[in-house]
Amino acid sequence: MKKIFLMTILLVCTVIANAQNEKGKFTIAPTLGMNLTNITDYEDSKVKAGMVIGANGEYGITDRIGISAGIMFSMQGAKWSGDGWTEKERLNYVNIPILANFYLYKGLAVKTGIQPGVLLNAKYVEKEDGEKDTESFTDECHKFDFAIPIGVSYEYKRFVIDARYNIHVTKVYKDDEGNSRNSVFQLALGYKF
Repeated sequence: MKKIFLMTILLVCTVIANAQNEKGKFTIAPTLGMNLTNITDYEDSKVKAGMVIGANGEYGITDRIGISAGIMFSMQGAKWSGDGWTEKERLNYVNIPILANFYLYKGLAVKTGIQPGVLLNAKYVEKEDGEKDTESFTDECHKFDFAIPIGVSYEYKRFVIDARYNIHVTKVYKDDEGNSRNSVFQLALGYKF
């Protein structure tokens, strides 16, 4: 077991040594993408698609490590559906991802960090037999959200494709006795300047 562990560390160090990032360079990347979201501990809930849009800035600390920070508008929530009806909880956040980017190979990075977020609004939307009913429930939700993003990105000719999963630490609802947390997978495309 120790030999496998040591060989793995040696392999990772070798790959990292061949990675490329520009030390001392600052870049900014407008980003647009899609969220696939749900709320944990919700019975029969289904994944809801939403949009994510914003910008990320990155500073190269070394040729292999960069630090990035961004501001992102993120559509999150969950949905339910049946024969002729749908229900959605739409939760809109402004998230601030602060990440360490570790370049494993030219353009390929793994990343992790922290992501505080602020709830802008929460709406419940019900559609049945052509009728639509919308109700706000922002006051029932925590205004602050906190997540630990983990992901991978690849840069090619200044285009960056980024995939990450956000592990949410805080609960969505104030009066929740369960474990209702946001569950967010994000896929986004950016362009570095």
